[in-house]
Amino acid sequence: VLHVLGARPNFVKAAPVVRGLAELGSAGATGTASGSVSGPVVRQGIIHTGQHYDALMSDVFFADLGLPEPIANLGVGSGTHARQTAALLTGLEDVILEHRPDLVVVYGDVNSTLAAILVCAKLGVPTAHVEAGLRSFDRTMPEEVNRVVTDALADILLCTSPDALSHLANEGVDPAKVHFVGNPMIDSLFAALPSLDPEKVRARLGIPERYAVATLHRPGNVDDAGKARELVDAVREVSELVPIVVPLHPRGRTRLAEAGLVTGGNLTIIDPLGYLDFLSLVKGAALVVTDSGGVQEETTMLGVPCVTVRPNTERPITITHGTNRLVTPATLPAAAAKALADGAATPTGELPPLWDGKAGPRIARVIAAWLRGDNLSPAAAQAVRASGD
Repeated sequence: VLHVLGARPNFVKAAPVVRGLAELGSAGATGTASGSVSGPVVRQGIIHTGQHYDALMSDVFFADLGLPEPIANLGVGSGTHARQTAALLTGLEDVILEHRPDLVVVYGDVNSTLAAILVCAKLGVPTAHVEAGLRSFDRTMPEEVNRVVTDALADILLCTSPDALSHLANEGVDPAKVHFVGNPMIDSLFAALPSLDPEKVRARLGIPERYAVATLHRPGNVDDAGKARELVDAVREVSELVPIVVPLHPRGRTRLAEAGLVTGGNLTIIDPLGYLDFLSLVKGAALVVTDSGGVQEETTMLGVPCVTVRPNTERPITITHGTNRLVTPATLPAAAAKALADGAATPTGELPPLWDGKAGPRIARVIAAWLRGDNLSPAAAQAVRASGD
C-alpha cells in the first residue's frame, strides 16, 4: 500500500491510517531501511509529492505525527495548477511503476490527490480515497473539481461525515464502494491533546493571554488584489477587538502583505507552525478566523469559536455540530464580535458522528478486507463502521 501525501492536511489524515494498518498487521511492526512499515498483512510506503515543500509545512509534520520517512519525495513545489499537476503526474507515474502497489491511498482534495488518482486510473492501479464525498457545490474552487474527479475514479471511498454518503449516492456511486469510517484528522487531534501547551507557545511568540488566530490562503480570498485588500481591512477591524496572530501560509503571502497584512498594532504575522504548535495556539485562542477546511474541524473538536471567510463549506457538519459559521469580509467584524461575546459552545453539545478517535483502525480494517479480496456485505460493512476497537 502506498500513501500519496502532498500538503499538511494530508499528513494529519494519513498518520492514523498508517498506524492503523501497521497495528492491524502486527503489534511488533517495525520500520525498514526504505522507510516503509512492514507487517504480515501489508507493507506500506509514503510518497511525499513536495506540494508543500517548506520544512514548516511538511518536515515537522512527519516528526510531530510519527510518520515514517517517505520512500520518495518528488519535490514538485508550487506553480500554476497546470504546471504543478503536470509535474505531479510524471513524478507519480515513475514511482508507482517502480513499486507496483496493490493499492494507492489518497487523502483530501489537493492537486497531489487529483494527480495520483489520474495516474492510477490510467495504470490500472486500485485506489482508496480518504475523505470522500465532501462537496461545496462550487466548481470555482479547484478543490471541488479535485474532489469530484477523485471520487469518480476511486475504488474505495472512505467517508468522514454522513452528508458525504448522500452526495455520493446522488452522484450514482456504487454503494458497495462506500464506507462511513469517521474522521482520521480527529484521531490525530485526540492523540495530540496531551502534548498541547498553549501557554508555552503563547509565551514564545510574545502574545497576550487573550488572542485570536487567523489562517488565510484560499485563491478566492488572496489571488485578486481587491479581494485581498477587502479581507485584510476586515481582519484589521477584528484586531481592534482582540490581538490576532497570523501563521502565514506561503500561498498568497506577497499579495496579503501588499494589501497590508503586516505585523503592527494588534496584528502579529509569523511563519507557519508545526502541527503541535499550531494546535496549541488554536486550543488557547478566543477566536479563529480561517478559510481552511481542516481548521473548521479542529476548532469544532476543541470547542473554539470559528468564523470561516468563504461563501460555502464542504464541511457543513462543523456548522450544525460545531462552533463554525460562514462569513464574508463585510460581515466578518460583526460575526467575530458576536463569537467573542458568545464564547465556546457547540450548538448540539456533542461531536459529529464517529469523531471518536478510532477512524484510523476502521479504515485499516476496510483496506485489509479489500486486500484479502473479501466482498464486504452491507452487514459486514456496518460491523466495520460500528466497531471502534
